[in-house]
Amino acid sequence: MNRTGSSRSWLGLAMAGLLVSVAGCAVSNSSPDAADSPSSSTSPRVGTTTSPSTAPTTTPPKKKRRPTGPPMLLDGIAPLSGTTVGVAMPISILFTDPVKTSARKRIEQHLQLTTSTPVTGAWHWFGPQRVDFRPRSFWRPGTKVSMVARLNHVGDGYGRYGTHSYTRDFTIGADVRTHVYVNQHRTVVTRNGKVLRTMPSDAGSPDFPSWDGTMAVVNKSRTVRMTSCSVQIACDKKDPNFYDLVLPWDVRITWSGTFLHYSTGDPYPGHSYGSHGCVHLSYADAQWYYNLSKQGDPVRITGSPRGKPPGDNGYADYSVPWDEWLAASGLKQFTTPT
Repeated sequence: MNRTGSSRSWLGLAMAGLLVSVAGCAVSNSSPDAADSPSSSTSPRVGTTTSPSTAPTTTPPKKKRRPTGPPMLLDGIAPLSGTTVGVAMPISILFTDPVKTSARKRIEQHLQLTTSTPVTGAWHWFGPQRVDFRPRSFWRPGTKVSMVARLNHVGDGYGRYGTHSYTRDFTIGADVRTHVYVNQHRTVVTRNGKVLRTMPSDAGSPDFPSWDGTMAVVNKSRTVRMTSCSVQIACDKKDPNFYDLVLPWDVRITWSGTFLHYSTGDPYPGHSYGSHGCVHLSYADAQWYYNLSKQGDPVRITGSPRGKPPGDNGYADYSVPWDEWLAASGLKQFTTPT
C-alpha cells in the first residue's frame, strides 16, 4: 500500500532532528605589535633632548566588502550527524529557495568533504533546490564522512547569500542489501554479501505496480496510517480499491509511498500481487526486517513493469546512471581527501 509524500516532504519527517550544526569562526583582537611599544633602546634617556619628529601617515586598510541581501537558507541536510547509515545513503541538501544554474558550481566548491578512505563521487542537482553527493559505487562499510558546507557570503544567483556554515559527520555501517524479486514473490536480504534471510513477499499488482530499480531506506515507523485517498487511488469507500488502515513494521523506500511492511489484507504473502505498490511481508518477517534496517540501506526491486523512480523520490540516487549524474554536476567527478 502507498502513502502520500513529495520529494520535499522528507524535511517534515526529519525536521525535529534536522537542525543543522553551525560552524562559526571567532576573530580575536590582536595584541599590540612590539614595534608600536616603546623599548629601553629606543626611548629617550633622562636629561637628553630630542627634536620633534613627524610620525608617518598610514592609510587604514579597506574593509573587505561583503555581499548584502536576504539570507540563503537550507531546509535541511541528511543524514544527521552522529548517525550510522547504509552504503547507498547520499548526502542530500535541500535549499529553501531556488539556486540559479550559474551559481551551482560555486556552491559545490564550498561543500567540503573528507573521508577516512578516498571516495570517488560527484554532486548532482535534482532541479534548483536539492543537491546530493554519492559515490560512483556504494560507500565502503566503516567509512567515516565529514562535510562542511562553508556557505558564508556565497550567493544563490538570485540575490540571497549564505550566513554561516553547516557540518555533518556520520559513519557508513554494515552493507545490508535487500533484493525484491517481484515475479518470484520472494525477498532476499544480505549483509556483507552473505544471505541473512529469504522471505516470501508480494509486490504491487499489475494495475498498481511497484517501482523497479535501486532505492534506499528513507526512514521507518512502528505504525503508519495508509489511505487510498491520500495517493489518489480511491476516495469513495464503495470503491474496491479503497483502504484506510494502520499497519505495523513500516520501512519506507520512497516519498511517494512505497514501504516494505506487514498488511492485514495480505497476511500470508508469497503467492500473489497483493498491494498497491508496496512490498508485503509476513508479520514475523516484517518485524525482523524493521529491526534490521537503517537509513540508506539499498533496496533493489526487479521484475516490475513500472520502471525506475525519479532519483529524488526518497534516496533513489543509484537509479540514476552515472553519465546522467555527472551531467547535472558542476564539479563533475572527484576523489575526496582524507
